[in-house]
Parts: sequence; structure tokens; C-alpha cells
Amino acid sequence: MDKNQKNSNALPENGNNDSKTLLLVRHAKSSWDSSNLSDFERPLNDRGKKDAPVMARRLINKKITIDAFVSSPAKRAKKTAELFSREYGIKEEQIIFISKLYHASPDIFYEVIGELDNSLNTVAVFSHNMGITEFVNLLTEVRIDNMPTCSIFAVKINIHKWSDFKNAKREFLFFDYPKMNEE
Repeated sequence: MDKNQKNSNALPENGNNDSKTLLLVRHAKSSWDSSNLSDFERPLNDRGKKDAPVMARRLINKKITIDAFVSSPAKRAKKTAELFSREYGIKEEQIIFISKLYHASPDIFYEVIGELDNSLNTVAVFSHNMGITEFVNLLTEVRIDNMPTCSIFAVKINIHKWSDFKNAKREFLFFDYPKMNEE
């Protein structure tokens, strides 16, 4: 992917019912300090706790409103979604947790997205690698070698119903990650 694709200025028109916007977010950096914890229970490390609010503020600065936060219930994805929702002033109780998003395959992503409420125009989905990288590479012509932790891949879809997502043409909006401005 070239630098121009990463920093596309094409932003979603929130409130436009003729289109939907999907933000796919890989959970923030997790801790490997305790070998006693299951993969599902791994928490965020200090960098992850710092990166998530920064990335949420980048979305806010792009004037992107989010109608729903949908997340894997695994501790690191859940905490990432909570940190994003806090920056947006959304109560953590409003986050939708879907068990299938824990290590989801592309088919599961399509299924979860296809079942979203049609009143939602912009949705952020928080999940895990490798599935999230594989899924984003199916969406547009843009290819990502690896979705870094706390990265965001955004697409716009000209649909009225989320159930039409899988077969719809999807337009790449932007790709962002915490260290992007450092490179």
C-alpha cells in the first residue's frame, strides 16, 4: 500500500442513509506478562492503554461519529472498545459484545456485519488477528500485510441494509495505526 492510500481524505458522510461506514479495529497492544492467563483473558499493556484513546481521538478529529461499538468479548478487545467509547462519551454498557468475533474468520465477520441494525450508519467492530487482516484484504483493492495493534481500516458502502454488505461494492476510506505518524 502506498502512503496516499493510507492517508486518504475521503471521509464518510455521517447521517447519510444512502451509505454505511464500517470501521474495523484490531485490539490495542496486549500484555504477555502472565503465562497463567488464557488467551481470552490477556489484558492490554501500558502502550495499548495509551494507544486506544489516541486512535479514538483521531477518529473524532476526522469528524467521524460512531453509532455502535461492536466487540469481541475477549479482555483486550473489550478494553479497547471501552477506551474508544469513553473518548466518544458513550457508556460502556452500550457496547455490543459478540462472542463470534473472538478470532473470527472472514465468514463470521460477514455474518456479524450482515446482522447489524439498519438504523446504524457507522459501526466500529473490534476484533483480532489473523482474521481481521484476512477480512480487510477481501473488502477493497487495498491490501494490508498485517493490521497492527489498534489499527483502523475504514470502508464506505452504498447500501441501505447491512444484510447487503457482503455483495456490495466497498470503497476504501482510510487506514490508520498508532505509529503511522512516526514513520
